[in-house]
Formats: sequence, C-alpha cells, structure tokens
Amino acid sequence: MKPVIALVGRPNVGKSTLFNRLTKSRDAIVADFAGLTRDRHYGNGSLGKLAYIVIDTGGFEPDAVSGIYKEMAKQTRQAVAEADVVVFVVDGRAGLSAQDHDIAVYLRKLGKPCVLVANKAEGMTEGVQLAEFFELGIGEVLPVSAAHGQGIRSLVEAAFALLQISDDSHSNSPDAQDSSAIRLAVAGRPNVGKSTLINTWLGEERLVAFDLPGTTRDAISVPFERAGQKFELIDTAGLRRKGKVFEAIEKFSVVKTLQAIENSNVVLLLLDATQGVTDQDAHIAGYILESGRAVVLAVNKWDAVDSYQREQLERSIETRLAFLKFASIHHISAIKRQGLGPVWKSIAQAHASANRKMSTPVLTRLLLEAVQFQQPQRSGMFRPKLRYAHQGGMNPPIIIVHGNSLEHVTEAYKRYLEGRFRKEFDLVGTPMRIQMKSSQNPFTEKE
Repeated sequence: MKPVIALVGRPNVGKSTLFNRLTKSRDAIVADFAGLTRDRHYGNGSLGKLAYIVIDTGGFEPDAVSGIYKEMAKQTRQAVAEADVVVFVVDGRAGLSAQDHDIAVYLRKLGKPCVLVANKAEGMTEGVQLAEFFELGIGEVLPVSAAHGQGIRSLVEAAFALLQISDDSHSNSPDAQDSSAIRLAVAGRPNVGKSTLINTWLGEERLVAFDLPGTTRDAISVPFERAGQKFELIDTAGLRRKGKVFEAIEKFSVVKTLQAIENSNVVLLLLDATQGVTDQDAHIAGYILESGRAVVLAVNKWDAVDSYQREQLERSIETRLAFLKFASIHHISAIKRQGLGPVWKSIAQAHASANRKMSTPVLTRLLLEAVQFQQPQRSGMFRPKLRYAHQGGMNPPIIIVHGNSLEHVTEAYKRYLEGRFRKEFDLVGTPMRIQMKSSQNPFTEKE
C-alpha cells in the first residue's frame, strides 16, 4: 500500500503549490488568492523507488460552525483521517497566527505522525526567523519553498522517516492510469447539482456540495467502481457565460473544466429542471459536441417541478438541444437518489458506441445502399460519386468516404448518411464525423 500524505494548513500558505510540486503536475489551481481550494484533491508522486499519494485540502478552520468553511473543514478532517502522515504547512514569511495554533491543537489531539513545514522560506535564516514556530508543539520546523522547489526532497524523506519507510523496504512505482477505467466528466452550469450527484454515487460527502453557485473551483477526479467496471468521476466547475466571469480565479476554473471535458471519455451534461434549458446549457453542449465526446443528458431536480413545467422542459430540450438528439435523456433527483440506475446504462452504452469498430466491407455496403436509395444532389455538370468508406478513428467514430467530386456533397446528405450508419451500428450517445476524400486526377498536372 502506498503511504498517504495530507497537506493541512490555513488558507493561502501554499498547499496547492506544494501539492503540484510533490506530484510533479499542475493538477491543482494555484493563485495568490485565499480560500481557493475547497475539495480534497488526490495525486500520485514518487521519490526514487518510493511512491506515495498526496491529498491537497482547503484552508482549515477547525472551529468553523456554518457556511462553506464548515464544509471545507469537514473535507480536511476526512483527509486527515485517511492519511498516514500529516504535513502541517505554515507561512514562513507571514509568521504565526491564531489559526495556526488552533490547527496545531487539533493535530496534537489526533496524535498522528506530523511534519511541520514552513513554506515560502526561500532566502530565510531558519535558525532565527523560524524559531517562533516551535511553540506550536509539533516538533522540528522544516523550511521549504514550494514555488522554487527547495526542500521538497527533505520533506518527503522526513514524512517517510516518521512512517519508518526506507528506499530498501519498498520498491513500488506510481500506478499508471488504469486504461480500462471510463473517464466520466460531470459538466453543467453552476449550482445544478454536480457535486451532489457524485456524492450520492459514492455514498459519502466526498465533494463540497453547498447551495452557492461556484462552490467547486477545480476539476476533482475520484476513482469509482460499479458492477466490476472502473470509472474515474470528474467533478467540474460550473461554466457561466463569458460576460459573467469576472474573477481571475474563475477563468482558471473554466480552463480546468474545458480540459476535463477534452480528456474524458463520456460527459454527463447535467441540466436544472427548475431553471429550464438556458443559452449557457446550449453553449456547454456545443463545446462537448465540438470536442467529440460521448454525452448523456440528465435533468436534475426533476422532483421539484410540476407536470406543466416538465412538459415545457421536454419541448425546450427538443428545440434548443436538437443537435444532441443522438444522446439519451434521463430525469433524476440526485439528492433523493431517484432515476440514477438507467443513467449508468446509458453511460456504458455511449462509451461502447464511441469506441465501436466498424469494418470496411460493412461501411462500403451501407454507403452503396444509401446512394442507391437516394443519390447526392448534382452540382452543375457533376454529381458526386461515392465509391467506398472505411473507419478513420474512434471516440468519436470517424468515417472517411472516398470518391469523386465529394467537395459538392451537402451537409444534409452527410446527415442522411450518418443516420444510416447510426442505425446499422446502434450508435447512441456519441457524435460522429463523416469526412469526404476526393480522388485526384493523376493527369491534371501533366502538360
């Protein structure tokens, strides 16, 4: 088993920067902004042959009794409970604060192995300027600079020393990402219930779910297994219209969300039944379509609307999201656990469709049958001639059609061909690309 290291401290001491340094990644959003991280964020790291898991947490306020800070504190306590060793991060330049004392009292009561780290200590004389941190009663103070990469090796070695792990006792390496796991991104506008849905699936409060738009700021990845199939659930930040994105930090969140959609296998687009289908929902759906990701639509808070609102909502989906007519639609209530079973079947079906292999003989037969039933429209003196087709890629499925004068094939005819291919191969929940490749006349360049 890999040892688990939890990073704990008050807001804006550099925990996320340290997380990125320990995992050699840029997975955590970093900015000079207090209270940026809110959920638990997991990552893999290694030092030589020794591998470990790091948990990044939000700014810890042990005595928070209400609001978002209470939910963040709950996440941090859970991270500490899961950890083998706790890294208590303080700000070496700002010095001690009352909040540091509160966190130290909490950690001393737990009695877990703890490493006290003074971050932002580049260029400081540790003997004098770090002396005040000894009064926390945690032990020796380890000066590091996460931004500059100083003292990181000493920090990991100190953590392993507390656990009595040496380079000889373990020779494991960081787990590679499981290629069989389906990466499922849950996307949508702010406050539609994305974090609540993932918490319901997991059966625990893994993510901060709060009645405040913009609660989730980072793309949080959570491993999950259901009926023998492994998933990687990705909770994304809610996407708002560009004109409504004012904070620089929210712009980072948007970038992380778009990256999560690009890197996923299937996207679950969550709609809010109480708000209807908005322009922003259509924009998000359009981005998913452009990315070529398989998609499943789920209308959350279905229990909170009456029959008239439901009818209006279904009409709105048919008109405003008509370009996603290949996607399955489900009506759910994340908080009441209603309608969640069929969603998993559609996710599996969409993933299978996106990665379906289509043989060249079958594609060519379907193409010729389609042309025989309805020929493409003539353009001037020429009519496009479609000869054969083959598969050019998966996720999304790409079909390449070869022939003559194919630049004149209309979009309407491409949609007609797409419908024939979809029906034959039972492709549900995935977009499809049809590319036309015209043959070149070898004598055109000869004089």
